[in-house]
Amino acid sequence: MNSVCFSTSLIYRQLRYWFDCLLLKWVPPSLPTMQLGPDGSSQNPTMVQFFTWDARHPDMSWWEHFAKEAPHLAALGFTQTWLPPPNKAMEPTGRGYDAYDLWDIGEFDQKGSVATRWGTKEDLLRACDVARQFGINVIIDAVLNSFTMIHKHKLGADRMEDFRAARVDPLNRLRDIEEERPVRGWTAFDFSGRLGKYSSMQWNFNHFTGLDWDELTQTNGVFRICSERHQGWSRWVDTENGNYDYLLGIDIDHRHPEVRSDLFSWGSWILDTTGACGFRLDAIKHMDRKFLLEFIKRTRDHPTRKRLFAVSEFWSANLRYITPYIRVFHGQQTSFFDVPLHENFHRASKAGASYDLRTIFEGSLVKLRPGDAVTFVDNHDTQVGQSLESWVDTNFKAQAYALILLRCHGYPCVFYGDLYPNDECFDEGTSRTLKQLLLARKSFAYGPMVDYFEHRNCIGFVRMGDSDHAGCAVVLSNDLLLDPSMSKVRMNVGLHQGATFRSLFDDTRTVSIDHDGWGAFPSSENCVEVWIKTREH
Repeated sequence: MNSVCFSTSLIYRQLRYWFDCLLLKWVPPSLPTMQLGPDGSSQNPTMVQFFTWDARHPDMSWWEHFAKEAPHLAALGFTQTWLPPPNKAMEPTGRGYDAYDLWDIGEFDQKGSVATRWGTKEDLLRACDVARQFGINVIIDAVLNSFTMIHKHKLGADRMEDFRAARVDPLNRLRDIEEERPVRGWTAFDFSGRLGKYSSMQWNFNHFTGLDWDELTQTNGVFRICSERHQGWSRWVDTENGNYDYLLGIDIDHRHPEVRSDLFSWGSWILDTTGACGFRLDAIKHMDRKFLLEFIKRTRDHPTRKRLFAVSEFWSANLRYITPYIRVFHGQQTSFFDVPLHENFHRASKAGASYDLRTIFEGSLVKLRPGDAVTFVDNHDTQVGQSLESWVDTNFKAQAYALILLRCHGYPCVFYGDLYPNDECFDEGTSRTLKQLLLARKSFAYGPMVDYFEHRNCIGFVRMGDSDHAGCAVVLSNDLLLDPSMSKVRMNVGLHQGATFRSLFDDTRTVSIDHDGWGAFPSSENCVEVWIKTREH
């Protein structure tokens, strides 16, 4: 009986996925409507995530570090920078995901300091201005889902309050495991250091749906706050664990009119204050999607923000869970990080030569909806030791970056940890290759694309170029022991008959193109090779 129910459920989910994919044919893509770089630029747009989980600079604030690196980032071809959350955290070293006050971006003496982990408000605004001078737009990481409290410690909220709540099953939040009872929680936020500047709202338990600590009984769990005003968990969230409204800390009720008004106002204020051009929206599977849709629409409803950029983090490696959100957001409202593609990269790095490179895009968002996909290799959450650890090892890192940077589909985001020296995850060889791939994207990877995915361990593709760029040929492999005859891909480069192509990484390596435009392009011992036309003298 259980196997029959399981099979029926699988069939239903597959049919629902096919139906969503069918409906998506009428949903326009988001990225073509958004600003991905300076107006009027024909350069390939590229984003950089400018932080790691433990990012700190020994000699200056992080915002000052960003300002100093802006010229270098522009030279590498970056047109957008995703910055860490600028808001005041629950402690001076907090990263901002442990949100305390969204309206304090390093201006007020709260939670033990004026500056955030990243620096002061003045540092931030100066850095944003410098970035714009070098043609780099700024993306704000918006943490709109929860405030943070730490069990038994007054590190998040300012005061405790007494109210009623019901403890629920963590694996099925729709099932109460205790009757409603009195609890005491850290749910009052007075923001006394800010004294009502920018926003007069003070938060209390009425503005939240749940919490994870009861001070009265010293009990940890998931508690749903109960009162005549409370409506329970939002229905408009992911259905994992029955209902995934609650993630951690103190969960915000996005249906409350005061909450909605304050967050809508903050969205416009942070963009006006910093001059940023868009948002990275954190953990949206836990947020009321009706609120989120309204937040994006209202923020975009301004003459200078019609092309506001938005990318949402819906963390699932299964595309069928992401497609309903694309449809709900009507296209055009937000793009999505391609988590399924990242998972493919991770699995490819673990499997080594046993992974079939011809399947690398299977089940990915960039294959189904290239106009909605923000592609990435790794980020702060996938680092070793983090909550979503799924690090792409160095044996496949360069190949993964070539697949997101040099192809015509998707909008790539490069991770600071792979680019800059750091104590967490830096590899010098990866960084060196990555910089060359970035320059290849900036100068050569243009025009139509033709794939040559014919061998399980060695694949290639050609960018045919355009009126201003010559194009390039790219070969990738994942087997260092591959027979030399099998590590070549025969590809046609179009109108370059009789020309010679050279390796971007090694000028001494060349490939001759025959009179029909064909050449046999080998990979390299680094498993990534980019071939460009030799300049004619």
